[in-house]
Parts: sequence; C-alpha cells; structure tokens
Amino acid sequence: VKVARLEMSGVARAVEVSEPRGLIKAIVDAESDQILGAAVLGLEGGEVMSMLQLAIMGGLPYTALRDGVFAHPTLAEGLNNLFAEL
Repeated sequence: VKVARLEMSGVARAVEVSEPRGLIKAIVDAESDQILGAAVLGLEGGEVMSMLQLAIMGGLPYTALRDGVFAHPTLAEGLNNLFAEL
C-alpha cells in the first residue's frame, strides 16, 4: 500500500478561511492505484470525504483525483496536493 497524507495547512481554502487544523489521509493499493480508504479531519471533512467515496465507488485510480482540475480556492483541490505526494 501507499499512504498519502496532507495537513490542512496545505489546502488553499482551509488557509483562506483561517481553519488550517487537521489533515487528509488516504490509503492506496500500490499495484492497482485504487483508493482503498481515507480519513478527512478538518474543515468540512465530510464534503471532501464524499469526493473520495465517489472515486472509490467508481473504481477511479488516485491519479484521476491527483490530475483533476478543481475550482480554486476549494477544499476539493486539496486532493491534487494529497495525491501528488505519491
């Protein structure tokens, strides 16, 4: 497995609204690049988690979220930074 971890201080929207506490963490299968699970502890974590859940349900590899173009500044664009670590 691969583990991706990003502090919320690395998410533009969290910094913009002065809520940089917390983190996003995801576990990825090293061979298939499938997202196996994730946790979002921070500003509107449930909203970001929903995006990760949809990716898991749709069988998307983590690279789809790493390379996706998301509106700026949003919490969703933190997924680019999270998966760039891998």
